[in-house]
Amino acid sequence: MKKSCIASLSLAVLLSVSLAHAGLLDNLMKGVGVPSEQGPDDSTIVSGLKEALSIGTDNAVKNVSRMDGYFGNEMIKILMPEKIQKVAEVLRKVGYQKEVDDFVLSMNRAAEKAAPMATSYFVGAIKEMSFADARKILNGGDTAATKFFKRKTSDKIAASFKPVVSSSMNEVGVTKKYKDMMARYDSLPFVDKESIDLDNYVTNKAMDGLFYMVGEEEKKIRTDPAARVTDLLKTVFAK
Repeated sequence: MKKSCIASLSLAVLLSVSLAHAGLLDNLMKGVGVPSEQGPDDSTIVSGLKEALSIGTDNAVKNVSRMDGYFGNEMIKILMPEKIQKVAEVLRKVGYQKEVDDFVLSMNRAAEKAAPMATSYFVGAIKEMSFADARKILNGGDTAATKFFKRKTSDKIAASFKPVVSSSMNEVGVTKKYKDMMARYDSLPFVDKESIDLDNYVTNKAMDGLFYMVGEEEKKIRTDPAARVTDLLKTVFAK
């Protein structure tokens, strides 16, 4: 009986010591930011998301800025504005197919030339990301980070993007091609006059394409382990 009591007491002491050490180790791990069983801590999450966004936006900007970045990608290619599609159809029928095609190509070239301007605004949004933003993004949908970007940067990008697009369109001949195309159309008998704000149209389409590509990069990081090119990304996005 006495031996049994002693054994029970010894077991209790050992258990208490073990639990104490476990608690101390857990506190130490939390203290140095090591993720617990509940997942990465806030600091790790924010760092991982910033890294993911940096990689994703850099890839997206590079993809759309290269030759045929817009024109060669059917998902983001800038097409003839809907308002003047009738103009294009009429001109094609009367022998101006090349002029119409050149106009479409020149709009895409302007977008490709202007796209790098978005980089500084992406960088700014990344720097301003809070713990709350990071948690929402991590637990959000496949493009939660892209939506965060659009919310934080769209107005700024549009304001600075438009003059660059306008300048780029002049450089690559969009404006001249548009005027020539419309002049030919207007010279035809019995046609309705049409016009469009090309600066706004190309700016908006260029932004749509850029954010689409950012979203595609985000999906890769979330769903494709091969796209998590650093240990930090593997830690934060591991499911």
